[in-house]
Amino acid sequence: MHILRWDPADTGTAGKLYEVARATQLHDDPIEPPKSLRVFECFLTGDWEGAQYEVWYAAGDSGAVTGYYRLDLPDLENKDRAFGELLVHPGHRRRGIGRELAGHALERTAANRRAIAEAWCFQESAGDAFATRLQATVALEEARRVQYLKEIEPGQIATLRAEAERAAAGYSLVMWTGPVPDGYCGPVAGVINAFADAPRGEGVEPEEWDADRVRQRTGKSLRSGALRGYTVAAVHDASGEMTALTEIAIDPEAPDWGYQGLTAVIRSHRGHRLGLLVKVAMLEWLAAAEPQLAQVTTGNADANQHMIAVNETLGYRLVRPGYRSYELATGD
Repeated sequence: MHILRWDPADTGTAGKLYEVARATQLHDDPIEPPKSLRVFECFLTGDWEGAQYEVWYAAGDSGAVTGYYRLDLPDLENKDRAFGELLVHPGHRRRGIGRELAGHALERTAANRRAIAEAWCFQESAGDAFATRLQATVALEEARRVQYLKEIEPGQIATLRAEAERAAAGYSLVMWTGPVPDGYCGPVAGVINAFADAPRGEGVEPEEWDADRVRQRTGKSLRSGALRGYTVAAVHDASGEMTALTEIAIDPEAPDWGYQGLTAVIRSHRGHRLGLLVKVAMLEWLAAAEPQLAQVTTGNADANQHMIAVNETLGYRLVRPGYRSYELATGD
């Protein structure tokens, strides 16, 4: 077995990496479909143009790819950490490939002057058991919930919107598709910063956003057309401050699934049902814009009780497996 670094210009190997990811998703997750190849390619090369990352893969003498790992190397916050994933094709597990890749990943983490490598897996999966064998430390647990839109009672969304609008008097909604419009980059940064109080692994630093960071480091998969994106935001009428937003992305190759992005409310404006308001407005919009949409999936840390309550009001149901992230120290 050889462990080789992936060259982004090598589209042939990218396809082989995709087959590992696709086979893993089909084997380990009974709920969601695999990413499309276009979405996977965006993920593989980082969330933004110029992102710092490494991808290494295991290949036999025949050239068959049996597994890979990807490291994100943050350059602003969390510069002591590498984040990513490690996958082994289900047909090649229990042969030492994962252990070889994990050892190599820790070496590369240390070579990049990072003290900790963190990766996620499905709960109760082969990856979960593998992380336990490596004596990795659990960093964060995240439950998964799915909203099955056909189960929503007629009139329920309109009723919830009316309820939210009464509590949110003095706020208006704005909506857009695709990347954040230039004029909204600063306000969106303010809402993203509100997410700093969301649960995270111990020692993980919250990110600090401004207009330039939103402009330069978001929207890659939307601009490429790999995903369709929708955003609903709430604005405080008196001050003009953007106070809440929610995002949904749809893979055109699996258009019946919606993927919840960020939902956040600025702390000083909480208590006005703004989280509920933007989410019900999103559902009404998508009913017209994406009529084939059948379910929306989201993840929440168990400690995020406020957002869990909003989601359960909207009929989200807990599904398994959820997600678990683990961390390992490099030892340096």
